[in-house]
Amino acid sequence: MEFVHLHNHTEYSLLDGVNKIPHLVLKAKKENMKALAITDHGNLFGAIEFYNECLKEGIKPIIGMETYIAVGKRNERKPHPTISESSFHLTLLAMDLTGYHNLLKLASYAYLEGFYYRPRIDKELLDKYNKGLVVLSGCQKGEINYYLKIGDFESAKKALFEYLDILGKENFFLEIMKIGLENEDKINSQIIKLAKDNGIKLVATNDCHYLSKEDYYLHDILLCIQTNKKITDPKRLKFESKELYFKSKEEMFSLFREIKEALKNTWEIAERATLYLDTSGKNFHLPKFQKPKEFDSNHQYLVYLAKEGLKNLKEKNWEIKNKWENYLTRLEYELSLIEKIGFTDYFLIVKDIIDFAKKEKIPVGPGRGSAVGSLVLYSLGITNIDPLKYGLMFERFINPERVTMPDIDIDFSDEERDKVIDYIKKKYGEENVAQIITFGRMMARAAIRDIGRVMGIPLAEVDTIAKTLTINIPLAEAYEKISEFRELIDSKPEYKKLYENALRLEGVARHASIHASGIVIAPGNLMDYVPLYKTTENDICTQYDMDSLAAVGLLKMDILGLKTLRVIEETYRLAIESGKKIPQEIPLNDKKTYHLLSEGKTLGVFQLESEGMREILKKLNPTVIEDLIAVLALYRPGPLLSGDVDRFIKRKKGKEKITYPHPLLADILQETYGMILYQEQVMQIAAKIADFTLGEADILRRAMSKKIPELMTEMKEKFILKAKNKGIKEEEAGQIFELLIPFAGYGFNKSHAAGYAYLSYLTAYLKANYPKEFLCATLTSEMNDAEKIEELIKEAKLLGIEILPPEINKSYYQFVIEAEGIRYGLGALKGIGKSFSDSLVKERQRREFTSFEDFLFRTKAFGNKKAYEVLIKAGCFDCFNNNREYLLKKLLEYQKGTKEGSSGLQFSLFEEGQENKKKILEKFIQKEKSNFEYEKEVFGFYFSDHPLKEYQELYKIIDLETFDHIEILDNQRDYLFLAVLTERKTKYDRNGKNYAILGLEDLTAKTVGYLFNEIYQEKYNQLKKEQVYFLKARVRNNKDIVVKDILPIDKLWEKIKRINIELKENIELKNIPILKEILQEFLGETEVIITYYDPEEKKKKMGRLTTIKVKPNLELLKRLKNNPIIKEVKFYLV
Repeated sequence: MEFVHLHNHTEYSLLDGVNKIPHLVLKAKKENMKALAITDHGNLFGAIEFYNECLKEGIKPIIGMETYIAVGKRNERKPHPTISESSFHLTLLAMDLTGYHNLLKLASYAYLEGFYYRPRIDKELLDKYNKGLVVLSGCQKGEINYYLKIGDFESAKKALFEYLDILGKENFFLEIMKIGLENEDKINSQIIKLAKDNGIKLVATNDCHYLSKEDYYLHDILLCIQTNKKITDPKRLKFESKELYFKSKEEMFSLFREIKEALKNTWEIAERATLYLDTSGKNFHLPKFQKPKEFDSNHQYLVYLAKEGLKNLKEKNWEIKNKWENYLTRLEYELSLIEKIGFTDYFLIVKDIIDFAKKEKIPVGPGRGSAVGSLVLYSLGITNIDPLKYGLMFERFINPERVTMPDIDIDFSDEERDKVIDYIKKKYGEENVAQIITFGRMMARAAIRDIGRVMGIPLAEVDTIAKTLTINIPLAEAYEKISEFRELIDSKPEYKKLYENALRLEGVARHASIHASGIVIAPGNLMDYVPLYKTTENDICTQYDMDSLAAVGLLKMDILGLKTLRVIEETYRLAIESGKKIPQEIPLNDKKTYHLLSEGKTLGVFQLESEGMREILKKLNPTVIEDLIAVLALYRPGPLLSGDVDRFIKRKKGKEKITYPHPLLADILQETYGMILYQEQVMQIAAKIADFTLGEADILRRAMSKKIPELMTEMKEKFILKAKNKGIKEEEAGQIFELLIPFAGYGFNKSHAAGYAYLSYLTAYLKANYPKEFLCATLTSEMNDAEKIEELIKEAKLLGIEILPPEINKSYYQFVIEAEGIRYGLGALKGIGKSFSDSLVKERQRREFTSFEDFLFRTKAFGNKKAYEVLIKAGCFDCFNNNREYLLKKLLEYQKGTKEGSSGLQFSLFEEGQENKKKILEKFIQKEKSNFEYEKEVFGFYFSDHPLKEYQELYKIIDLETFDHIEILDNQRDYLFLAVLTERKTKYDRNGKNYAILGLEDLTAKTVGYLFNEIYQEKYNQLKKEQVYFLKARVRNNKDIVVKDILPIDKLWEKIKRINIELKENIELKNIPILKEILQEFLGETEVIITYYDPEEKKKKMGRLTTIKVKPNLELLKRLKNNPIIKEVKFYLV
């Protein structure tokens, strides 16, 4: 007798299913099961992946869903007066194509019309869309079981008859489980009675949520992540049963030995399932493009557009002109292939979208991905990179020997991407276009953090472990390659357990969201092709991800929003406004650009602004755009870990000999100094060594990168045989084949690198040649990121560009250029919205504001207290009165006046005399520190100055370190630092002891500090934010610091035991009285040593001042540093 599991949850029952689909299918295969069903909670997310995986392993796939069925109507969104549940569970299985299409509609309407806590259908929908479905009554949360559980047999029977009326006896089965739940035996006996009394068939299921019995713990962890609880919490959501694993046939036979028909019926259902789907990715469902009437066919129209486009390019491009026949031959080859495989409409649709964007002046990127390798796309104006010039391959984009839907991904300005999507919806039909789902997964770092929290490991310890995962690689690889991570994991049993759990759950789907760029276009209503999903923000997308959509043959494309394009467009506009000219064709040999790149001054430069990338550029000294293409290909975990980056740099600079694996490869690898960097090079090598067609070469590359053993064996034999026919020895051919394998895996797509390298170069060119305009545009683009703005301001200073403070009569919402520099944008202040800012500017255009009072009077119609406070704190009114505290007081008086019914402006600012005004101002004379605090609050960082600036001299006279050196400091010794405390939080360790996490910053960088044990108990409550502190600390893992002592800056002076004053060499001792006069103003307990030059003995001497001891402070330091007879001052601490 056969048995089939018909009720199974995968990882797509989000945070309630442990089973990854390949593992589930292999388990079924191991158990010799001939069929298998997928029934995730309320969705079909994994249906296509499941279908394909089953076919691959020779198992019949049954696509289903455990739906939620509303207690009443699906559009009722309120609790039922007598039933505690808002929905019941019901298991749906598609038997054929009709059933599958009905399942698509039910899964869609559950989200689009029935969502209330969960996606719900109702009996009305089930009645309408049940053909081709077999329905099981569900688990204990099914409707019939619910009534049986509460002892209402009549309601259970009534519910049964309702389902029978809708579905018929042949399509409805009573589901029975033996998973050890409370009252299970009682409920099962009543289910059996219902079945016998009414002639209904029983079916045995196990509600599988995990693979093996031991995996119960992993499922428990997922539930804790879902509910944000710790595993030790006794009140958390926990499954009553530990039996929800994938039981073997023998286990199921043993459990149901007395109800064998329930087992037999699983196979009966499986035999009825005849669903066939074409998931080859070759059965395309493309919308039809409407061509102009004067063309006989769409392809004729495409050929016309492409050839006209290439002719236009020839006029501007001497390379095309000189090699016209080569270009024409390549174009005709591509066009014939596009026609042969049926992609004409796809290309015309993309061309239409690009044309719309250009007509609407929406910035479009130069191209991305393998599409950059198409000459047709270049000729149509869809991409901006000449593929022949850079040796890019069409076959990497469309392989004639392995036809799949090509990806044409397009970048648009991020601010106008929605306009493009709206156009696509309008042109091709709202119901035919949707965005695409994506799944956030528990990758290495996230898995460590999530599971560590659930296990109750202190967050600081979890954070330390997670931070050792410095590159994005799988956990097993990280354990092997990152010694710091491995040592931490091995240091404690609970860390080892955390690692083991994370390893098992790594990659599991955690949540669903909308793909940042993907959209799908169908030839008709999308629900006829895929199920739809609605997010919590009411956005509609597909339930199938990118891969599943490709498998069912739908047209998908990435419509990406790229901020860089907005920056480029804005830089051009600002440069033209400033009367500067930007060449129509950007020269790719600009010396200033390569100099900027070689100095690593790439903040704001596309793809090149990370610290690691800057260091590589400084070592590499790029001189041609091909160097940038290579850098983008190299800056990834594989090449970084293998040492390929350093090898490439050494070879470029002639510090390492360039060698080739075989003389025949020299011309292919010459541009990359004998190294294989690109996937295209792997293809070229296969073509040259073994006479592979480029299509065959691409299949080889895919087989190698995905490590498909059978295909690799077959291809290796073919490779060696063909190489031998070309006179290459078998051993040499085998070595070359083996050499290609790792590079096929992590070699980069050169087409993509070329497209993005052009953007990198262009932004670097603009920064090098139009720095003020480029930085102004970049600052505006980053207005919501205070940290990035702070970095850009530092960069501006390095480039000699002043960032002018916000001023009420000069600032706009965005950053703007003035003769003296770049004026700070109001939109970058926390709490200033665009509407308020635009209204302010509009009012100012009538005439400038003449005073704070004038401003309040003229903006009261649209202003508010919060916005006024932000403007005051940011110094926007310093042009009228730079005492911000005083203006805040006056604002309060104004607000009070308006509340009490007066105009609010009849306060003393208009009426008080000069003498009276002076006295009031004196009352509010503030320390500069107050402005620091105000600015930190509204800018998000210290803008006009920094609290540490006045203590800068201390770095020269005390052995102080700075935070920018942390990554190179010795972890085994203590250092002294000055810092501003920006944040303080108390945490608990695993023993319940308090410790503190401090946010710290100095003039160079920011870091995190930890306070433990006695130092925490003694100091924590005394610490105040935005105050300057003196710290003794030890660096930890070259990332943060453990604080050993922390003192307010005023207490630092008490720690100074000696002052050493060195006189200039030409100063005689008779001048000492001048110095003593200064010292006597600061009498105290600290001794003073004088170092002076003895001209007679021609050497330096030291002497202690016996009559004077001093009390050090900042004023003394300033007086000594400014004294013309003193060469150097040093303070020595206790």
